[in-house]
Order: sequence, then C-alpha cells, then structure tokens
Amino acid sequence: MITPAQCRAARALLELSQKQLAEISGVSLRTVQGFEAGERSLQSLAMSALEGVFAGRGIVMIADSKWTGVKVEQDPRSP
Repeated sequence: MITPAQCRAARALLELSQKQLAEISGVSLRTVQGFEAGERSLQSLAMSALEGVFAGRGIVMIADSKWTGVKVEQDPRSP
C-alpha cells in the first residue's frame, strides 16, 4: 500500500506531474490530488493502478518497522 508521501516521492523520482500520473494510470486527476494531499483514501483499483505504474518504472516502495520511502531499481543491464 502506498502512502501519500510515497506517491509524491515516486512521482518526483520519475519526474511525473500529477496530471501525467493520472493519465498513465487511468486514475482521475482529482483522485491523485486528493490522495497526495491526504484528503482521501484510494479505492483498491486506484491503488493497484498507481502501484502498477510505479512498479513498471522501477519504483520500489519501502515500508517496514524502521523505514518508509521509495527507491528506484536501476536497470540490471546497466554497468
């Protein structure tokens, strides 16, 4: 599950605007804006759509008892 802060951070790492994320994921811009602002929760379909966009672009969500954040998986074929 993605937190609003993770969503903002992942977008920043990918250099995506909220509008671009909405278009790519099929989630409405208003929903993305509300989620990132902490004003609304995401339905499971919207959450899955955002997770799919991020995972497909190498974003890994970090969430355990000590850390919360995001990281970008580098292309394993790169030196």
